[in-house]
Amino acid sequence: MAKYLLLKHYRGAPAAVNDVPMDQWSPEEISAHVQYMNDFAARLEKTGEFVDGQALAPEGAWVRYDGEGRPPVTDGPFAETKDLIAGWMIIDVDSYKRAVELAGELSAAPGAGGKPIHEWLEVRPFYGVPPTITE
Repeated sequence: MAKYLLLKHYRGAPAAVNDVPMDQWSPEEISAHVQYMNDFAARLEKTGEFVDGQALAPEGAWVRYDGEGRPPVTDGPFAETKDLIAGWMIIDVDSYKRAVELAGELSAAPGAGGKPIHEWLEVRPFYGVPPTITE
């Protein structure tokens, strides 16, 4: 089994087919979307392929160490992932092909008008072992 991270994006990916921002959805459309995600995760729990998943709030900050006795520095000249990453799911599957198949299903979550979003999901494998550094 191999673990993959499925990333859902607010923006930064190619536009989805049903590209209506979630803040313009009705409460019923949001509920249907969340229910689809929950049902998808529950189905994968039964097959042993679900590891974890969360939606992310838009708030957040960059933080880095700024030296002994100094407070951490926040923010910076970087792309704000709080504006990009909407949520994630970790799956543990037999193959990359299966990871792509599941990402395709997750892409069909309903959005505005109850129609599938057809959103792009980023599929990222976890390293099975730390990478080898060669000189």
